Amino acid sequence: MIQETTFAYKPGEHEREKASNSYLMSLVALIAGLPLPIINLLATFFFYLANRKGTYYVRWHCTQALFSQLALLGINSASFWWTMSILFSDEKASNQYFAYLFTVIVFNLFEIFSTIYAAVQTRKGKHVQFLFFGNITNLICRA
Repeated sequence: MIQETTFAYKPGEHEREKASNSYLMSLVALIAGLPLPIINLLATFFFYLANRKGTYYVRWHCTQALFSQLALLGINSASFWWTMSILFSDEKASNQYFAYLFTVIVFNLFEIFSTIYAAVQTRKGKHVQFLFFGNITNLICRA
């Protein structure tokens, strides 16, 4: 699911720190705005905007972090609004709701652990590609 490769050049300390921070930004936003799913995406997006003209290593990892947060936005938003409709309307919690909620929790836990892993590895100067998002990032980011 996560592939480690190396770039042709060795990223400097400053580059490694910024690339690692691109992943950590979503975790910090998760703690700050837990019930609202858009907070993680906005924090990662603003960090991407601030570093989009940086070196290729930083840009690449900021873009991958943004794509991974964008994918979670859909499933997190659906669970958020489904929960709001159960709390504030006549809708009842069903087995489908709990199955979906369990799936969302599993996806979010996987995202948290993979984000921590990516942050640690990029800080060490290793290039980490997520299975699906790494390929999309390769198509968009050019050296």
